[in-house]
Amino acid sequence: MTTARTIRKHRDGITAAIDRGLSNGRHEGLNNKVRLIIRRAYGFHSAEAALATVMLACGPVNLKLPYHTPPTHM
Repeated sequence: MTTARTIRKHRDGITAAIDRGLSNGRHEGLNNKVRLIIRRAYGFHSAEAALATVMLACGPVNLKLPYHTPPTHM
């Protein structure tokens, strides 16, 4: 009963994710990587050092949505 209610409540988001081919796999992978780096960084003297380690390992993250198309100029 509660599963059906949850699906009905989030139906628009579910159908949009299926239609557009969206997945949160990349975000989950990046989140896991950051958590592992933070765990390794335990004992650093500052949060800036831990953040620098995360930025060094992950680099600039440029996520592109699958349905995003660059604007065309006429």
